[in-house]
Amino acid sequence: MELKKTADGSHTLFVPELNETYHSVHGAIQESQHVFIKNGLRYFIDKKSVSILEIGFGTGLNALLTLLATENSSQMVNYVSLEKFPLSNELVQQLNYPTQLKLDTDQKKLFNHLHICEWNKLTPITNNFNLLKINKDLTDFHTTTNFDIVYFDAFAPEKQAELWISEIFLKIYNFLKPRGILVTYCAKGVVKRTIKSVGFQLETLPGPPGKREMIRAIKG
Repeated sequence: MELKKTADGSHTLFVPELNETYHSVHGAIQESQHVFIKNGLRYFIDKKSVSILEIGFGTGLNALLTLLATENSSQMVNYVSLEKFPLSNELVQQLNYPTQLKLDTDQKKLFNHLHICEWNKLTPITNNFNLLKINKDLTDFHTTTNFDIVYFDAFAPEKQAELWISEIFLKIYNFLKPRGILVTYCAKGVVKRTIKSVGFQLETLPGPPGKREMIRAIKG
């Protein structure tokens, strides 16, 4: 695993075995803000409580941005994140998100708390943000909880093909509440067709820097 800077100055991780990065090389923070916050979380901006399932905790960037976006609001966030291969604390401490986001001392502590809190145990991070990190991948995950939003942040289809198939998207469809949404950075034609095939209504939206489009899929 190698630490890399992306175009907006924020870090991502490069996985040599996959020849793939955790985030867009055009800007890790920019991508996460655009795909998951602007077009995911903000979709339910007026909802008093929102439940989120994240596919791939990774560097914790999506969780951090969600926490920051809601820290001064009354919206309650219940955040569940799946990760088969958690990062070492040594690697986490090298990430420059606190600097890039100009976090104050308390916010830096929250970022650390996201990472050091116990796996597979529900943890209140703040008064309105609960986190449950689960140490397994989506194929092994089962739940009776229904979610408002799925942050689908898996590696690209050519790198992690087993997560971009109809069986997986049907599983996610069943996890969602009526009118719940899935958001992802990937807008390839085959992905669109697969998502539509399981019953989602598809919205193709402008993508983050470096990508023409992204997807928001709505459960009918």
